[in-house]
Amino acid sequence: MSLATSPTTRRPPERFERPGALRFLLYAGLVAFVVWGFSGSGLSAEKLVRGLPSLGSMLERMFRPSLDRIDRILESLLVTFQMAIAGCALGLVLSLPLAILATDGLSPHPVVRGLARGLIAFFRTVPDLVWALVFVIAVGLGPAAGVLAIMVDTIGFAGRFFAEAMEETDKGPREALSAMGARRMGVIFSAVVPDAMPSFVATSLFCLEKATRSSVVLGLVGAGGIGVELKVAFDLFDYDTAATIILVVFALVVLVEQAGAVLRRRII
Repeated sequence: MSLATSPTTRRPPERFERPGALRFLLYAGLVAFVVWGFSGSGLSAEKLVRGLPSLGSMLERMFRPSLDRIDRILESLLVTFQMAIAGCALGLVLSLPLAILATDGLSPHPVVRGLARGLIAFFRTVPDLVWALVFVIAVGLGPAAGVLAIMVDTIGFAGRFFAEAMEETDKGPREALSAMGARRMGVIFSAVVPDAMPSFVATSLFCLEKATRSSVVLGLVGAGGIGVELKVAFDLFDYDTAATIILVVFALVVLVEQAGAVLRRRII
């Protein structure tokens, strides 16, 4: 065995590939970009240290949750969950035809596909809190505004994933049905939708989990539900009641997530 191939002289592989000059500059630029973001955030260790006593005082007052208003809290929690279910159901129903129009190979025209994708992106880009404010102005305070906000947010979320799921389906059955003279809608609902159904189910369950969390926050801007109770509790420095609200919301979110996980395993 020669010295060049001896195990004792063989060089171990490098853990990371050495970047070239251009890649090194890109990495340096990325680090500088992150540092620049922190510089404008106003975050500092001094502020965190000064805020610890106030945080500790609040947590101390939240330590024993109050059950004085538990009936009202559970009633508002039920309204919140109803908002999530209604808004999610409407959003899923409306997102399917919009996703079909946005799917390559299923949309009737490239212009229609571009418009549908743009509308889905617009719904997804605008935060749900902004939609809640818009619908509070349109229909007034209450759960109706929350339902509409969740509906639009669900269309933006589910529409994108529905379209991607249909684009990833097997094109063989689709082409076979088209060759046999099947119409576009027949091809969609006989070949594309059944093939993409497992992905549809998973996305729908994720949408319900997302809507449940969002519906709590929407109440902070007047869209009804338990978010109103949470805002009032914090405004009145009623931290023990706020702790109760946070705990029941946590229990609801965990319950919905666990139920969704079980359904995904059984259906998919």
